[in-house]
Amino acid sequence: MAARFDATVRTPQDAFERRRIADIHPESWNNPEPTGRYQLVIVGAGPAGLAAAEDAAALGTRVALIERHLIGGTCFNTGCVPSKTLIRTATAYAQMRDATRYGAQVPGDIQVDFAAVMERVRRIRSHISATASVRRLAASGVDVYFGNVRFNGADRLCVNGQQLCFDKALIATGARPHIPAIAGLKEAGFLTNATVFDLTELPPRLLVIGGGPLGCELAQAFQRLGSRVTIVQDLPLFLAREERDAAQILSDAFAREGIEVRLNTTATGVRTEGGCKLVDLLSADYHSTIEVDAILTGVGRRPNVHGLDLEAAGVDYDEAGGIAVDDQLRTSNPRIYAAGDVCLDDMYTDIAAESARIVVRNALLGGRECLSRLVIPWCTYTDPEIAHVGMYVREANRQGIPVKTFTVPMHESDRAITDSEESGFVKIHVRDGGDRILGATIVARHAGDMINEITLAMVAGIGLRTLARVIHAYPTKTEAIRQAAIAYNRTRLTPRILARLHGWLTR
Repeated sequence: MAARFDATVRTPQDAFERRRIADIHPESWNNPEPTGRYQLVIVGAGPAGLAAAEDAAALGTRVALIERHLIGGTCFNTGCVPSKTLIRTATAYAQMRDATRYGAQVPGDIQVDFAAVMERVRRIRSHISATASVRRLAASGVDVYFGNVRFNGADRLCVNGQQLCFDKALIATGARPHIPAIAGLKEAGFLTNATVFDLTELPPRLLVIGGGPLGCELAQAFQRLGSRVTIVQDLPLFLAREERDAAQILSDAFAREGIEVRLNTTATGVRTEGGCKLVDLLSADYHSTIEVDAILTGVGRRPNVHGLDLEAAGVDYDEAGGIAVDDQLRTSNPRIYAAGDVCLDDMYTDIAAESARIVVRNALLGGRECLSRLVIPWCTYTDPEIAHVGMYVREANRQGIPVKTFTVPMHESDRAITDSEESGFVKIHVRDGGDRILGATIVARHAGDMINEITLAMVAGIGLRTLARVIHAYPTKTEAIRQAAIAYNRTRLTPRILARLHGWLTR
């Protein structure tokens, strides 16, 4: 009889974890004694808070950075860094099993050492966290405080009883996992991104509740590491934000890998019997029950606004939407700004950091930079990846903007063919009648890297016509971007122009 899965999550206190904690929240740390007024106080030391603190310190500003828990926030500790580390190892196992696809032999006995997988996660997380260590921040001129924050006025707050006064403040407290209201879920136990990377044992059967980017990424990773994964999504599709042909390619990939996806399905209750979790599901009028060993909730995040006494500071907010800001990221209190997940709909690390840099320039340098002017790419790191920047066609249609789309399937890319990675496409949208790029979607392995070329073009005002002149190293998948640009240029050859060219060539 197989051993029962131990669902208890325990953070292994190995050398990597000890080093990480020593860097980002050392036990021996003593908060500085505040003297005088700070030019900028930052609440929250995730990607937004760190970016603001580093930029403000570089300007010579007197700046304080306050963190309740761990420097680095979700990204370094429970988000991007550990998840991408896990995904890379899972991809390695998938490629071993699929070796014949590349003309190689499948290793005779592929055994997943899950403990080693998670040790690598801890090692890399510890290594990257060191770049944001408390002592490194202090050496750069940042006063670092640990503790709970409560505002007690329009220009002051308390940290564990210490009062800090400020000219300007930035709230960058981020967001936390949203826990769905499912009867019995709390009693049965569940995982979130905050706890899943503390696992030391692979769950044989994993239920992922939610078909967003986080749920899809971790579902595929755990399936590749040996779990039997089921995704339950209450909507009729997953990755609801993405274009349907992009999500369909990923759906096909999930089906090939054995991931079961149940759409239009809601988890209504959880109970435990014999050490297993029984989850009741409802799809239309059809009731069913599945037995799993672990449940991962991936249904979104909620802004961290509770317990800050924002009312005392005159800052408007609500529990679901977070802190209300204008386009320059000011709150209802003109001294206080917000950045990152606590106030933005797009909860991505790069957006959080860039929004914080906007705050530094606006709050300290008198700038008037606007969030709406940013060109923001994002990527879901599944296999294949789905990357996007700018407008979707549906958004352009709502705004009455005429669109023309140029699509190059990856099976027309020589490099994709040589890599046996022909699923996906490059799709670029331009304003009809011109070559201004409105947006793009790329579905491919390493799409997240490929999308940056189009993002650069959009920021620099470079049209699709010019991209046709950019010579790409051969063979690379980014050549598909140039192929789309060449396709655009060919549409400019109207019958009248072609007739004139024909006359010139036959003189």
